[in-house]
Amino acid sequence: MTEYTLPHFGKLQVENLEEYYNVDIELGGKEIQIDLNFENKTINIEDFDTIKHFIENIENFDKQNQHYIKSDYDDENGNTVKEYVTFHIEELGEEFLEQINIDNQTDKEQQFLTKLNLTRVGIYPDGKYDTSYFAVFDYTVNKELTDQLIVVKTDNKGNLDHLSWES
Repeated sequence: MTEYTLPHFGKLQVENLEEYYNVDIELGGKEIQIDLNFENKTINIEDFDTIKHFIENIENFDKQNQHYIKSDYDDENGNTVKEYVTFHIEELGEEFLEQINIDNQTDKEQQFLTKLNLTRVGIYPDGKYDTSYFAVFDYTVNKELTDQLIVVKTDNKGNLDHLSWES
């Protein structure tokens, strides 16, 4: 059987894939989860090369996604990130803001945006769950305090497919 070695995951059997693999890694001083989700029992080596390249560039994609998030927030026609931020600030209140170290001295919304951190990257190389995108990046301020996420969905090159607010 042919094996392919992926960063963090080790060797995978190319012709006998499981549906789901996951690992926890450290990225930028924080722990994130990366998971692989396969529809089929096998994919070609070129697709593995794409997955490998993608995993090796998660940190770069994270930086790019932060730009997508900020752009959506700043866009007067964008409402996903703005509504997410407003919900957390207005609905969850001062105690929540104190727990995530947001003070009253400067713009709470801008502080909140800087607190959004990557917690998970889901990779769907062969369309598992009928996905039209390649990867899902989950962002939150604190997964113990809120289950609400800003989700950035991208193609296999990290180009934005769309943003959503999910739980």
